[in-house]
Amino acid sequence: MRPTRIRHIVLWLTVAAYMITYMDRVVISAAVPVIQQEMGFDIVTMGWILAAFRWGYALFQIPGGWLGDRIGPRRALALIVTWWSAFTSFTALSWSATSMAAFRFLFGVGEAGAFPIATRSLSRWMLPAERGYAQGITHAGSRLGAAATPIVVVTLIAAVGWRWTFVLFGSLGLLWAAVWYWYYRDTPDEHRSVNEAELDLIHGALGGSKRRASPSVPWARILRSGTLWRLSAMYFCYGYCLAVYLDWFPKYLNEYRGFNLKQMGLMASLPLLAGTLGDLTGGWASDIWAKRSGNLKLARKGVAMAGFLLAAVTILPAALTPDAYASVAWTCLALFGLELTVGVSWAVPLDIGGDYAGSVSAVMNTAGNVGGALSPAILAYLVQAYNWEMPFLLASALCATAAGLFSMIDSTRRIFAPEEAGHVH
Repeated sequence: MRPTRIRHIVLWLTVAAYMITYMDRVVISAAVPVIQQEMGFDIVTMGWILAAFRWGYALFQIPGGWLGDRIGPRRALALIVTWWSAFTSFTALSWSATSMAAFRFLFGVGEAGAFPIATRSLSRWMLPAERGYAQGITHAGSRLGAAATPIVVVTLIAAVGWRWTFVLFGSLGLLWAAVWYWYYRDTPDEHRSVNEAELDLIHGALGGSKRRASPSVPWARILRSGTLWRLSAMYFCYGYCLAVYLDWFPKYLNEYRGFNLKQMGLMASLPLLAGTLGDLTGGWASDIWAKRSGNLKLARKGVAMAGFLLAAVTILPAALTPDAYASVAWTCLALFGLELTVGVSWAVPLDIGGDYAGSVSAVMNTAGNVGGALSPAILAYLVQAYNWEMPFLLASALCATAAGLFSMIDSTRRIFAPEEAGHVH
């Protein structure tokens, strides 16, 4: 009997969720010039509004990952996607800087659990040999959503205004949450459409555990992992750098590089499309390398270090060239390199965390998003005190630091031995 491929449908549903997370967070970035014009916000005020989302997102990573491990990803993802989609739409009701920051903070609280819970949702479905690819394609989905959004937002703003644009984007998540709850199951054994051949394939690769959710998460054991802390420091650097491009790149193109609003939408999308290609390439290359060499540690490390070093080198000419189009071209290379690291970074929590991958990835993503939360306000102050070049010079230095940190990460150093999974309390 040929195995069914229900795990791949689960993967594509997860890809759609990742797309929606980034679409909803990039709406405001593309709308910044219009919002500033209507509401009268200066660059520092706007920086703190953008940071509000990221602080909510960072602070609730670990509670979000815990929720997925505790009640299972089926219920947890349906719940949080509904929450954040509502607050995406509620952003349209903003009447002041404080109210907009509050809506964005609560939106961030909802989105916080998305990646850790989604990682947990795949941990009982995806084969180890598919994990790098799975993490690469899910994150590629998020960047593809981010890449498409600026063009869509600029078009919608021209047609219905920025407030209705937020309402329309929020409605997408509500539809996804309903489909997810209807179709997904926490383990393959619970899904009626999975045949015996696919169950045997998954159980053979994962050890056959049918545990749904852990009664308790062994935080003391998790937090003693040196690999996890190196992973988290690396992801802090990554998160800071990514936020520079997600939150401020459209504004940079409009204000510093002189592109009009329509041109800005297209030029802001191109580096994110390059990043999408990086996501797909990184996870795939790491899995192929691991399969052919049998050296998982080197396969994860080699791809990630190459990506960070490429980003560190190419950010410099992107920031310093006087040619606006050359700047965008160099930024495409930089984002390709930066995103080359993502599938690998998110495969490592699956490699070392097993059934606690949601909680492990939540710690990593908390660190990344503390970096991301610091980034918008720091950039605003750097631009105000120096110029638009300074934030990118800092980003280049952080990418070089991340490459050094990844050189010390061993993805074969598991926090729990396979026989311990599901029995540690």
